[in-house]
Amino acid sequence: MFTKLLIANRGEIACRIIRTARRMGITTIAVFSDADADALHVTQADTAIRIGPAAPRGSYLRIDAILAAARATGAQAIHPGYGFLSENAEFAEACAAAGLTFIGPPPSAIRAMGGKSQAKALMAEAGIPLVPGYHGEAQDLATLAAAANEIGYPVLIKASTGGGGKGMRVVESAAAFQSALEGAQREARSSFGDDRVLVERYLTRPRHIEIQIFADTHGNVLSLFERDCSIQRRHQKIIEEAPAPGMTPEMRRAMGEAAVAAARAVNYIGAGTVEFIAEGENFHFMEMNTRLQVEHPVTEAITGQDLVEWQLRVAAGEPLPLTQDELAITGHAIEIRLYAEDPARNFLPSIGTLTHLKLPRGVRVDAGVRQGDRITPDYDPMIAKIIAHAPDRATALAQLQAALAQTEVVGVQTNLPLLRALLPHPAFAAGSFDTGTTARHPELLAGPAATPPMAIAAAALAVLRTRATIAFVPADPHSPWSAQDSWRLNLPGHQTITLRHDETTTTLTATPHDDLWHLAWNGTTHEAAAHPHAGALLLRLGTTAARATVIDQSPRLVVVLDGSNHMLEVVDPHAPPESSAGGAGRVIAPIPGRVASLLVQPGDRVAKGQVLLVLEAMKMEIPLTAAHAGTIALLRCAEGEMVEEGIELVTFDEA
Repeated sequence: MFTKLLIANRGEIACRIIRTARRMGITTIAVFSDADADALHVTQADTAIRIGPAAPRGSYLRIDAILAAARATGAQAIHPGYGFLSENAEFAEACAAAGLTFIGPPPSAIRAMGGKSQAKALMAEAGIPLVPGYHGEAQDLATLAAAANEIGYPVLIKASTGGGGKGMRVVESAAAFQSALEGAQREARSSFGDDRVLVERYLTRPRHIEIQIFADTHGNVLSLFERDCSIQRRHQKIIEEAPAPGMTPEMRRAMGEAAVAAARAVNYIGAGTVEFIAEGENFHFMEMNTRLQVEHPVTEAITGQDLVEWQLRVAAGEPLPLTQDELAITGHAIEIRLYAEDPARNFLPSIGTLTHLKLPRGVRVDAGVRQGDRITPDYDPMIAKIIAHAPDRATALAQLQAALAQTEVVGVQTNLPLLRALLPHPAFAAGSFDTGTTARHPELLAGPAATPPMAIAAAALAVLRTRATIAFVPADPHSPWSAQDSWRLNLPGHQTITLRHDETTTTLTATPHDDLWHLAWNGTTHEAAAHPHAGALLLRLGTTAARATVIDQSPRLVVVLDGSNHMLEVVDPHAPPESSAGGAGRVIAPIPGRVASLLVQPGDRVAKGQVLLVLEAMKMEIPLTAAHAGTIALLRCAEGEMVEEGIELVTFDEA
């Protein structure tokens, strides 16, 4: 077994690998970009070394920089994690040429399965069923469009390399095919450096079920059972579980045997995942991921095995620690992915600092960030994975719901409301879901609810507590004019607080009464009290009690109540009115990113809803459209240019 391991990755997977390596007595070496100089994985590793600027192309995707870091630190092996260079055959070859052990399959297996078209051809030869589609080499528009017409709409355009939902488009009609193809090719080229695609029949209500396989250098290959990854958004998983609900022993055995056959067909070694699309009792090969998967914790939970340890031991030449007959499923595990994104805005990534982060206890949490860290546009916006494991699915689901009730994130938008709505949803609770469940239930994507009275009271009480603790040096400490307790001469003592929320303004009158407050607004008076406890406020409003966390982002307050974030702004009645910033005659960058494509020119007449440009951020494309019909006056950006959030990109002719 090697003693020094370099981890060619970042975030939660780097932290995850460090945990196992440390337990095994292996020294860990982290690499980091300029954006990650103080990242969690850097602080947890035994050694860390800089490899380049924030952009992955200049750091985490640079083979030469990572090999130089390995030489400089005396590393004997490299674990690529997932993403970045994990499925790059050239990287695996470069590691071998440098005398380093690559923790992954041989380059030949990566190449065989890295191209989806080639992989499907291999699987067809092995007798594994495929989804009908075009997997050929020709990539011209005419060939691909003709294939789509022959397959029949809807079709799925999918990048031939890579994964994670990148370079993927569902096309409903021939009229939309060309623009969808161009978008998929752009995204694939940006994410994987390869714009080849395949076209397949789009199954409308399939399950996404994958088999975890493992192989060693002694000819042993086995299946560690299945995971159901059907709950997705933008073709990317957000909830995974094992075992799959409704899976029969016969289908589990058939899928496991097919996955093992797929691994043997390419002489596989190490951890891999064979992904299938399933409808009823039928399943079709989709692709093989030649790496560890994001959702591997649920497999670890039901098998009681550490898959990273298995990877390290197999890479060191050891045989698999168990046989197929010795593996068994124990209980049920469910994992959610907590992302910095806004479901109500088509899952637009959210950039910002995690000013408040509280992750749950009592369940497994894999995280690569902590409070105070910044979510940047350079990397995947995952905050954490939260995993519950219990004797049965209902109990695991209840544990996970309780864990999400403890989770608090302030500073960025997150998919936490969507996850909280999904878990108790009848379709999910019953296990009767598919890959289209999220899209068919738009109510799950609703924005934040109206601010409830308890949140208004919490904000007001927080303001009152702050006012009472403001440090000052009075000229006369015995003078009532120096008091901060609402004292008035010959009048009832009270304070006025004005809060802006939900596009409205509420003015409250707060009158002290013993150790309570009487809060009056909208014609009603409420008896209220707040007491600090473990970083939160224990509230009472009338006869209702609650616990809330109030984060001061002056002049704004974020009230975390019952799992929802409510934004309120403290209004200074003496402040001058704010001037209006812009209008409908321009297009603003919603987040920092790179201009991937400009589709208009000055003088062009455009229709409402027409795509004007495509912004690339956090490994995804964001099309920006015209809010109304008009004529383009100015373009304030160029293709390839990096732009900041809030920058004006396109100006319309005011006429």
